[in-house]
Amino acid sequence: MEVSNAKGSARLLHLSLANSRLEVGETFAPSQLQTWLSPQRRSVLLYPDTEDMALGLAAPQTFDAAWLSEPLRLVVLDGTWRKSRKMLYLNPLLQALPRMPLRDTPPSHYLIRKAHLPDQLSTLEATVYALAQLENDHNKFDPLIAAFDGFVAQQASYVRRSV
Repeated sequence: MEVSNAKGSARLLHLSLANSRLEVGETFAPSQLQTWLSPQRRSVLLYPDTEDMALGLAAPQTFDAAWLSEPLRLVVLDGTWRKSRKMLYLNPLLQALPRMPLRDTPPSHYLIRKAHLPDQLSTLEATVYALAQLENDHNKFDPLIAAFDGFVAQQASYVRRSV
């Protein structure tokens, strides 16, 4: 799910992953969200283990490693941290999902955007690393990261030409 002013890595991810779904918006009707999060798969939210009492967000359910033996649906929010917290606040069904934090990721390859820390990843990178973590196959998505590097290089060349 992404907000309407996203930079593009979620769209690239969606185009690159079969069986993915991309929904654009900030607030979703609970009945629609419930349909998307149907019980055929356990849904987990790619989001850090954080509580934000200031926003009144529910404490997240802990990710259980035993779930790795069952079909999972990875739900990803695309936006700034501020925007993603707002999306959680506005969508209680998303708050209720167990959260899957990322572990031991490499620095971001998304050099065309401003990041304050090296572990601040694009949506594409975060999702790829989460899928690799879930599937316990850290090299499976290397071709997608390589394609993303090509996209970043192409975008950077446009910036250099316009300067």
